[in-house]
Amino acid sequence: MSTLHGNPSTSVKDFYRDRSIFITGGTGFMGKVLVEKLLRSCPGIKNIYVLMRPKKSQDVQQRLQQLLNGPLFEKLRRDSPQELNKVIPVAGDVTEHELGISEADQNTLIRFVSVVFHSAATVKFDEALKLSVTINMVGTKQLLNLCHRMHNLEVLVHVSTAYCNCDRTDVAEQIYPVTAEPEHIIALTKVMDAKMVDEITPMLIGNRPNTYTFTKALTERLLELEAGYLPVAIVRPSIVLSSLREPVAGWVDNWNGPTGIIAAAGKGFFRTMMCNEDKVADLVPVDIVINLMICAAWRTATTRPTSIPVYNCCTGKQNPITWRKFVELSFKYTRKHPPNGVVWYPGGSCRKSAVMNKLCTFFQHKLLAHVLDFFLRMKGKPTMMVDIQSKLHKAAKCLEYFSMQEWNFRDDNVRRLGEQLSPEDKQTFTFDVKQIEWSSYLEHYILGIRHFVLKESPDTLPAARLHIKKLYWLHRAVQFGMLLIVLRFLLLRSSVTRTACFSLLSIVLRMCRMIV
Repeated sequence: MSTLHGNPSTSVKDFYRDRSIFITGGTGFMGKVLVEKLLRSCPGIKNIYVLMRPKKSQDVQQRLQQLLNGPLFEKLRRDSPQELNKVIPVAGDVTEHELGISEADQNTLIRFVSVVFHSAATVKFDEALKLSVTINMVGTKQLLNLCHRMHNLEVLVHVSTAYCNCDRTDVAEQIYPVTAEPEHIIALTKVMDAKMVDEITPMLIGNRPNTYTFTKALTERLLELEAGYLPVAIVRPSIVLSSLREPVAGWVDNWNGPTGIIAAAGKGFFRTMMCNEDKVADLVPVDIVINLMICAAWRTATTRPTSIPVYNCCTGKQNPITWRKFVELSFKYTRKHPPNGVVWYPGGSCRKSAVMNKLCTFFQHKLLAHVLDFFLRMKGKPTMMVDIQSKLHKAAKCLEYFSMQEWNFRDDNVRRLGEQLSPEDKQTFTFDVKQIEWSSYLEHYILGIRHFVLKESPDTLPAARLHIKKLYWLHRAVQFGMLLIVLRFLLLRSSVTRTACFSLLSIVLRMCRMIV
């Protein structure tokens, strides 16, 4: 590998001039934003090679065109369409030997690539350990082997997660010791069949909640052991949500994390989950993470630190929001910008009691799902609500560990990096989380779910608002009816109570007529 280093005084944008980039996970949520941002804000980039897995119905060139034709790249297609020609697909798969990359493509990457961003990973919390190890750990090991052969590599940025050390409440920007060495776990999953690995998984992951956080921690240790002289940086985002500003506020394209639950709550059929509302919800916009990754690559390449710098990309220290505030604002803007086909007025509660949550889950989720499926069956339509509730329950269980606790993610390295940027770079590649105004951000997040995830046109908003207004009054009528039933069986034993009840009913009816 050459000893060509960048100049610390070089701007971030100028650093990327004439350099070729290799990205794994470029078709994922964060990877797409990274590709778009590099093309739009670093026009001097030479090429961006994106690792892509061919599909049965599509080769990598077709997949690339589908990617670049998406709404995320609309601004580039309109303003700088020539930049899109710099994206070159590389056929491969992180689960295969040598990443499944052909010898010719390997030689191209070895000769020309200067910067590598590794974001390919399985983000399924409940992924089988054998597959999680193969993708998250073996895939990274194979990439390291390729990076060691690159002639001009200046930096490898690895995307981890702030929760890889969730067994600690105080998490510094350092690589922590692990209970088992990465090579031992890799060897174990290779010699044992999937069933045997599944049986011993609880013992291996210990007090971590899932295979995702376990393998991510081991991967950081793997980098520490095997990176050698390679300049490596690790970026650890917390819970990544929609974009703050770029390229469009509120862009999101997946159901991961809270997004799927928020969408279901907006439809009116998700109303209870385990959550400590007083705890901090460490949420971070995807474009903030991407800007930090781009700047971390610049800083690592231009200073060549002696150890691996770690960046905790989180909001809890500088701009915290509680789960209570997050839920309140989510419902507020879901009611303001409702999706189509809402089945009941959006609402619900976070619960600390597992018993109460189970009770509410039965009546508000499972029982309601069976009732709705019954009516669908009566109309001759396919049933789906029970299946949807089953998936939502699974998603809520995965999120439960993170919504019931909070962590102190230290971000000193992130703050120092921000101070080292020029005023122009701070403007172009901002990752200052203090700039997030949560109310405005979450309104765009809700609109983004409606537009990009549920694929609903803004033209349908007036009708959706009219529908939810009707559901509101129906919801209130049902609540009032239930109150009358309670009064009937518990309180109406004296003439005084009966007179007071009917007086209350009369007042409510008059108010309803005035509002209508």
